[in-house]
Amino acid sequence: MIKVEHLVKRFGSNYALNDVSFEIGEGEIVGLLGPNGAGKSTTMNIITGYLSSTSGSVEIGGVDILANPTEAKKQIGFLPEQPPLYGDMTVSEYLHFVYELKGAKQPEDEHLCAILETVKLTDVKSRLIRNLSKGYKQRVGIAGALVGDPKVVIFDEPTVGLDPKQILEVRNLLRNLAKKHTVVLSTHILAEVQSVCERVIIINRGKIIADEKTDAITRTIKDGYEYQAKIIGPGSEVVSALRAINGVRAATLTGERDAEALTYRIETERGCDVRRSVFELCREKDWPLVGMMPIATDLESVFIRLVDKSENKAR
Repeated sequence: MIKVEHLVKRFGSNYALNDVSFEIGEGEIVGLLGPNGAGKSTTMNIITGYLSSTSGSVEIGGVDILANPTEAKKQIGFLPEQPPLYGDMTVSEYLHFVYELKGAKQPEDEHLCAILETVKLTDVKSRLIRNLSKGYKQRVGIAGALVGDPKVVIFDEPTVGLDPKQILEVRNLLRNLAKKHTVVLSTHILAEVQSVCERVIIINRGKIIADEKTDAITRTIKDGYEYQAKIIGPGSEVVSALRAINGVRAATLTGERDAEALTYRIETERGCDVRRSVFELCREKDWPLVGMMPIATDLESVFIRLVDKSENKAR
């Protein structure tokens, strides 16, 4: 649905983007993640046609955004960080205005009513936009992006400034939109990507440093696996026995207790799943194995480590 090839954007001698390439398929919900100034907004502005690239190409549904911008933009709904709203219009007036501006072809009243229902604005459709809360204004911006039923919807920092309840509502809305649209979400809020996106592209200093499924991205930086095991047995003896298992790189006591069980952290070599071996060891030694589970690396840790790694390479 979106194809970005060798995208470069230069401002004088500075590179905002440096050879960025990726593809996003139909129906995907993808997070574009990076620190401030990484190149996220520049990438989005080029994809949506608001900014031209120095070199490279962007296709939306097979249509080049520079060669045929009108046709390409018909397939895009865009919500910038600051929604372009008109406070003196009612919600309904604004959506009719956007409908005319986009030259949408759907039956107008039916189409706009469906959008109001989708973003839960029906009850405030007759109110002036300037009198709405920040959360409702954000929904109006999302509604505007959906006018014309674009195949691709792109959101730049959609939950900035919202309270926790409003953030949750917007995230749920974004997940629902992925059922009918390809969704691209630019953010530096890590929890947003984990809760909404099925894939994450991390960009730093104008270059892509990771492109993975959200639940698999920890594997891009981990040399092996880590497990937490709860075992009833003599601590030092258990540690020594765990360290002797083939594939175990390190085993340590964490100091945590679960009733009689002590908690151990087990680090393994790449590709080694030692759970069966730990079970067999505990059965042989008659040490009750109360529980064992993999230790997940959260996205925040991954993000920081990947960014630090890319910046060290740049030095």
